[in-house]
Amino acid sequence: MQLRIFTEPQQGAEYGRLLAVARAAEELGFDAFFRSDHYLRIGAGSGLPGPTDSWVTLAALARETSRVRLGTLMSAATFRYPGPLAISVAQVDEMSAGRVELGLGTGWFDAEHTAYGIPFPGVAERFDRLEEQLAIITGLWETPVGKTFSFDGSYYALTDSPALPKPVQPPRPPILVGGEGPRRTPRVAAMFADEYNTAFVTPEETSAAYGRVRDACTAVGRDAATLVYSAAQTVCCGRTAAEVARRAAAIGEEVAELEASGLAGSPAQIVDKLGRFASVGASRVYLQVLDLHDLDHLELIAAEVMPQVR
Repeated sequence: MQLRIFTEPQQGAEYGRLLAVARAAEELGFDAFFRSDHYLRIGAGSGLPGPTDSWVTLAALARETSRVRLGTLMSAATFRYPGPLAISVAQVDEMSAGRVELGLGTGWFDAEHTAYGIPFPGVAERFDRLEEQLAIITGLWETPVGKTFSFDGSYYALTDSPALPKPVQPPRPPILVGGEGPRRTPRVAAMFADEYNTAFVTPEETSAAYGRVRDACTAVGRDAATLVYSAAQTVCCGRTAAEVARRAAAIGEEVAELEASGLAGSPAQIVDKLGRFASVGASRVYLQVLDLHDLDHLELIAAEVMPQVR
């Protein structure tokens, strides 16, 4: 199982703090450094120093790291037009020598749209826009050099685009789709994704979601084994109960809640819970790290969890 570090910088983190975590993730042997794509703190608190843009951050990290993969979990289709987003991601892919992955979702946090003047349509339209964006982004990246790409959708239209620049990774950077919706999410994943992700749900719920995606793959004539299946979980690990409690308190959580809904406890307990996700088909887990100043936490996971799940 691959372990990836997943951060939520909208909760309060400047670029320097993200760089420190990304470098630690790389040095400690984690597979990737991912970040959320939000413009407003979720929950109580000031959110200082304020949000950072995900693709600006990843572009900088592309030049300041050398091995760790970089991506979003998830970028919001409401935030950007698909053509410019395809250009941005392809550029960061080149800057990183082919280490970028694009997680793209509908967007869900109404308040951040209101706060920064971003239109927030209803859920059906957001899914329609997501499908069109994925068709455009993959179409632009996969159009042969020297050819043009056109698209005529309900929300976006492109005419004779040169479809440049091309990403470094052939045929394109991996695309992640996530969520536990029963109908449209599985279909979108089956049509466009290289990886399907569930976030903050139990192994049992994850298993059911994976099953829906496999069924959707069958419906569109795709081999379900061509998808990577992953999960995202909040992590809170400690060698002692007191250390676990201290880390939980630092992120405003209760240990019992984290044990039920995330990965909490000793390294052995974390390994056991990861095994439950592996048993339902997850080959990759994103460890949501909320205290970005606690690099000792990453060191503990790398030393005492990672060797037991690889």
